[in-house]
Amino acid sequence: MRGKIWHLLCSSARSANQENNVSGNKDGGAHWRGGINIANGNGTSVTAGDAAGGGETDASLSEVAVPGGDKLEGADAIEDDAIHLKRRVGLFSGVALIVGTMIGSGIFVSPSGLLIRTGSIGLSFIIWVACGVLSLLGALAYAELGTMNTSSGAEYAYFMDAFGPMPAYLFSWVSTLVLKPSQLAIICLSFSKYAVEAFVSECEPPNSVVKMVAVLAIAVILYINCYSVNLATGVQNVFTAAKLVAILIIICGGAYKLAEGNTQHLENVFKGTTYSLGNIATAFYTGLWAYDGWNNLNYVTEEIKNPSVNLPRSIIIGIPLVTMCYALINISYLTVMSGIELIESEAVAVTFGKRILGVMAWLMPLSVTVSTFGSANGTLFAAGRLCFAASREGHLLDILSYVHVRRFTPAPGLIFHSLIAVAMVMSGTIDSLIDFFSFTAWIFYGGSMLALIVMRRTKPNAPRPYKVPLIIPVVVLVISIYLIAAPIIENPQIEYLYAALFIVAGLIFYVPFVHYAIAPSFMDSVTVFLQLLLEVAPTQSMFD
Repeated sequence: MRGKIWHLLCSSARSANQENNVSGNKDGGAHWRGGINIANGNGTSVTAGDAAGGGETDASLSEVAVPGGDKLEGADAIEDDAIHLKRRVGLFSGVALIVGTMIGSGIFVSPSGLLIRTGSIGLSFIIWVACGVLSLLGALAYAELGTMNTSSGAEYAYFMDAFGPMPAYLFSWVSTLVLKPSQLAIICLSFSKYAVEAFVSECEPPNSVVKMVAVLAIAVILYINCYSVNLATGVQNVFTAAKLVAILIIICGGAYKLAEGNTQHLENVFKGTTYSLGNIATAFYTGLWAYDGWNNLNYVTEEIKNPSVNLPRSIIIGIPLVTMCYALINISYLTVMSGIELIESEAVAVTFGKRILGVMAWLMPLSVTVSTFGSANGTLFAAGRLCFAASREGHLLDILSYVHVRRFTPAPGLIFHSLIAVAMVMSGTIDSLIDFFSFTAWIFYGGSMLALIVMRRTKPNAPRPYKVPLIIPVVVLVISIYLIAAPIIENPQIEYLYAALFIVAGLIFYVPFVHYAIAPSFMDSVTVFLQLLLEVAPTQSMFD
């Protein structure tokens, strides 16, 4: 049944594109882009290029632009390809995805969390830089994993390779239902708060309005990502460039104040330092939350052009850039604010703007909205690929692994994540969810380091276009264990138990629905209905 629906949808796409070809010929342009392999009535197959009657090869035709079509969709599949995600993410887009998702609202709104937990400017600055170094080391290890296994899904794919389906399923269970949607929801709420405050200056914006704008932002970002990969990466590139300009304004303002001799807040920087291991671990959590997103490019490996080169390069360029920005921004803040003022300010960048920019202070709230929108776009872009990868292996609903037959976007997975994020926005329980599950992220990061170490022994001859020294994953694994264990030992809380129980609860669904492959009888009908409604089809591996 799924195969018949696939042929029906692809034939529909073929007919639509043929119409575009006819209208294109009237304007003097001629072409059918690429060649989707479509079965005809006698059991043979023809490519779209042959069907259009062109005399060129499919390889050359796939590179020809289509005046009558939608250029944002990119080229169609080449000969003998089934429906699959296309490689459209280059080096610049890769860097923009990393930088754009890492830099959200935190560094603009409340970078004081580290200062509260460390007690001093000096130690907080050290931890800011250390978090950047740790993120870079982790990302370099991920670069080896991502070039060794170029499937989308990041940790999910690596757990499947190293440990088998159960750990991979548990990762997809937690990430799909909680971690990724909650990140999207909280980023969109930050965007909404600053967007609404621009029009409501005399009082706090109504909570219902903030939620509605956040839901609208999720809907717009969902449309962008479902419409076209090229459009989504283009939006990411533009918004990343805009937030880097905002950061440059802050850094230049701080440099100007330093030149004037405003260094009084940069003296005795270690006064009041707290040396508690638990506080330092929670300070790392705060800093690493600001750096979260360093692994997002690994979620879209199947769509990266020349991943063995562009994946490591994007990481090596992107993460040091973010680390340098964070360090210089914190120094800039301290040129006009004391540590106490940093802690008390609800929006540090806005306070900074009022003291430095004068009549142009409105640039700072605008910068926060731009930054958060770009971060939310990158978060959904990556999250949809995790859902796609897990579903393709039968760990989630089959429909979530399907791809739009013309736009080649994982629309069902994107919609699924967005619906959960909307539910979280409307429920208002996001902060507690983040508290419960923030430490679980480092369980999975540490698990990926262990996967790399294990596969060095179990798959020693596997091709590794990029290879890191073994000491790097070992160091990141040890730090991960510390970040997981230290807060629990120092300050045991029931929330940690709740998070652990939620992870284990995934087995309740894994055993019957994945291990024993029990499927309700009505699911085939639901899948076919959604397949026709969304114009999506299974990817190649669904037929294998």
